Amino acid sequence: MKRVVITGQGTINALGHDVATTLDAMRAGRSGIGPLEFRDVERLSIRVGAQVRDYRPEDHFNRQQLGLYDRFTQFAMIAARQALTSSGIAFDEELAREAGVVIGTAGGGLLTQDENYRAVYEAGKNRVHPLVVPRLMNNAAASHISMSWGLQGPCYSVATACASSNHAMGQAFQLVRSGASRVMLAGGAESMLCFGGIKAWEGLRVMSKDACRPFSADRNGMVQGEGAAVFVFEEYEHARARGAEILAEILGFSMSSDASDIVMPSRKGAAAAMSGALRDARLAPEDIGYINAHGTGTAANDRTECAAIMDVFGDNAGKLMISSTKSMHGHLIGGTGAVELLACIMALREGVIAPTVGYREADPDCPLDVVPNAAREARVNAVLSNAFAFGGLNAVLALGRS
Repeated sequence: MKRVVITGQGTINALGHDVATTLDAMRAGRSGIGPLEFRDVERLSIRVGAQVRDYRPEDHFNRQQLGLYDRFTQFAMIAARQALTSSGIAFDEELAREAGVVIGTAGGGLLTQDENYRAVYEAGKNRVHPLVVPRLMNNAAASHISMSWGLQGPCYSVATACASSNHAMGQAFQLVRSGASRVMLAGGAESMLCFGGIKAWEGLRVMSKDACRPFSADRNGMVQGEGAAVFVFEEYEHARARGAEILAEILGFSMSSDASDIVMPSRKGAAAAMSGALRDARLAPEDIGYINAHGTGTAANDRTECAAIMDVFGDNAGKLMISSTKSMHGHLIGGTGAVELLACIMALREGVIAPTVGYREADPDCPLDVVPNAAREARVNAVLSNAFAFGGLNAVLALGRS
């Protein structure tokens, strides 16, 4: 089995258009949640979200590309470009055959769908743009990354709701660890912040009208975000041979299914995924210093996740630092685990633990150290990144210092 390291990272999200700006916001505990701005927002009862602000697609793409790229694909392409630049990797013909892409997304080209449903059903048009299908398909982002850099190895998308990114990155990790690929670009992208996207989520009655306050007793729901993060996963010896800077090492991955309920989370399923990640990484519970929690800000998720953490970590649970960065960048659904991995890498490399902002009142059902409101300096050697999705699908990554 090969060792797998991260040698590049890139992002665009509500906290920033690159990694440096995003991490600055996390260190400062700055939230990217604010009033939504798009057509017909006044018809919604939920009018807040973590939008990517001051974004001009034409600054990044030419007219032909914009005809092909839905907003989620644009975000993925920007993040991939940053990740490859920071990695410094170059693909010759041989390496390109052993390099691939796995991108998680739940909705795919949802803005394209929304716009074209309007054209057909509201405006009464009988034609849509000929590239609607290539724009909206879930694998569009992965395919365009593959084509742009000539990567000919495994290339596909993963759609497992809110666990999509972690499943994608876990699959990429396994491909490199097994020797099937030497390099994989992995992460997630999502852009659901449109009228139809928010209206659909309103029906679930799990959305907050003001802010995301994970683990706080006065929390009142989740807040959606958008954006992407992409990473370069590389076989360790290959990275070392070319003198690459190693950001972190991926030590293990586990996934589980609750097999119980389509929307209600399971304490047992979440615990199984965390325990599995520890086993795969050959880590003991006391080796983990930080968990980036799924932490959506709903009572069902927060309490179930805290209970699962206490089941897995026992007496060590009280010594763990746990935070939900969704309180700052929102819930990116299929892209959320990828943006959250940035906080995990920051914890390992810089010894800075991103906070859970908006925390106001202790919840007796969440009696853990949730790093409330302010970032904290602490040296950690290993971390977990949790993702628990509708459908009872759980995916947990374990990372260690390089």
